Amino acid sequence: MKGRVLIVAGSDSGGGAGIQADIKAVTAMGAFAATAITALTAQNTEGVHGVVAVEPAFIAQQIEVVLTDIGADALKTGMLHSAEVIETVAAAFRQHAPGTPLVVDPVMVAKGGHRLLQNAAETALRDVLLPMATLLTPNLPEAEALAGFPVRTEADMRRAAEHLARRGPKAILMKGGHLEGDRVIDLLFHEGRFDRFEDARIKSRHTHGTGCTLASAIAAGLAQKMTLRDSVVRARAYVRAAIETAPGYGRGHGPLNHAVTVKPD
Repeated sequence: MKGRVLIVAGSDSGGGAGIQADIKAVTAMGAFAATAITALTAQNTEGVHGVVAVEPAFIAQQIEVVLTDIGADALKTGMLHSAEVIETVAAAFRQHAPGTPLVVDPVMVAKGGHRLLQNAAETALRDVLLPMATLLTPNLPEAEALAGFPVRTEADMRRAAEHLARRGPKAILMKGGHLEGDRVIDLLFHEGRFDRFEDARIKSRHTHGTGCTLASAIAAGLAQKMTLRDSVVRARAYVRAAIETAPGYGRGHGPLNHAVTVKPD
């Protein structure tokens, strides 16, 4: 396996999102996944039914023991539910992995609508973690929450990306899955310019964990020394194939097929 990724995120008992999706995605990309779990969730395709938070000190210990032994070529964060957890994780990264590429997936709301990030933590996310990010990967509701204004159109996405870039992330991938219409548009803002990706919308209810999966697949690319754009291109192709071949499990938003193989261009 080429490339080590440390993922700091919550667990999904249903296996479709969170740490479980992260591990599967990184493995599918041919990289090695290590983890620090921030919370346990009782979760299935119909929603989040319970959350048990992990003590911040134990989160920090997980990060420390992995980084001081195995190390990491890239970092990825998902569900960080409180300001204390965000500050703890940021401090651990600064101490044990300074300068390591960091993909921040600002997980705020689950697919079924359950809020996963405490209101007080949003400020910490903006002020503490965003300035450390190599790449921020918000969907439209998350972009709205972080930017503080509605993000409903492609023009809004561009404005939000430029606004959020002033918070310090080196790059932003605006995910347009919530846009209206039969086309999906994602925008990668980096080095002062936009790369635009457009595809036909895949009509499927089996989209649980797409954000986690995409961000982790990108992190795997960065760990493997791929360029940011190439990492995004490969990850997008992987997620689309995983949706198209989803196994159809569950009564709600089902999981992807994380085992799908994507042929290189």
